Amino acid sequence: MPPRLTAQDFDQELLILFDAYVHGDVDRRGFLDKAQRFAKAGATAAGLLAALSPDFAMGQQVSPDDARLKTEWATVPTEGGEVAIKGYLARPAAAGRNRLPAVLVIHENRGLNPHIEDITRRLALDGFMAFAPDALTPLGGYPGDEDKARAAFATLDQSKTRAAFLLSVKWLRARPDGSGKLGAVGFCYGGGIVHWLATELPDLNAAVPFYGNSPAPELAARVKAPLMVQLAGVDERINAAWPAYEAALKAAGVRHEMHQYAGTQHGFNNDTTPRHDAAAARLAWERTIAFFRRHLA
Repeated sequence: MPPRLTAQDFDQELLILFDAYVHGDVDRRGFLDKAQRFAKAGATAAGLLAALSPDFAMGQQVSPDDARLKTEWATVPTEGGEVAIKGYLARPAAAGRNRLPAVLVIHENRGLNPHIEDITRRLALDGFMAFAPDALTPLGGYPGDEDKARAAFATLDQSKTRAAFLLSVKWLRARPDGSGKLGAVGFCYGGGIVHWLATELPDLNAAVPFYGNSPAPELAARVKAPLMVQLAGVDERINAAWPAYEAALKAAGVRHEMHQYAGTQHGFNNDTTPRHDAAAARLAWERTIAFFRRHLA
């Protein structure tokens, strides 16, 4: 088996171009056209795209049928009874009927893919009841293809999506098998949503956004939850807005901490792509779990 590729195997300009593609700033044709100049030694632009794209089997840490877990697909209803959003729920099997602290898991801009399902199972193994809603529910759910998922995601009405996330919070907090304590973790788009939830929910108990867009500084005073912000080292698109927001958090007296991982790329926690940084991801996750245990106990 050939060695696993890492971010260091790619030109930084290509990584920035790939980030623009992932976030819809460049379409597939535009990526391939611009990536061609990085294709060397018989490689092709299409080959570079394939190499940078997720391999979900490579990043699976917890099997879907792991006997230590109890998992199910659950539906969050609106107050009128219709489906608001569906998602993936995981609990440690040994917990039985014991009430557990809950963690809401918010995916990237491709919906609830296998990587986020795996993240949800990891949280359950660490003793939490974890729920990952799928914003693509109104469009039939995650389609099994990242390009199709990204395209579908761009058509969502974000006001309705955010309302569905808020209903997910209410549903998860009200479950009889939950302790009433609730945290939230999200990645990229999901990191931005976790930042937003922290400005919307004064009773949120802990929030951990990974490389997510910061809210407007004037919203910082609305944050009541302890905040742990995880940032990549090389991620100007996200990092540029952080100093102003951090200054606003400090001015408002918001409990927060920020960890930035030198030399890492946006998405460094995602172990399905070469942008993954194993050491940084391990440390960031250890910090995340310790933070949740501290604030959700």
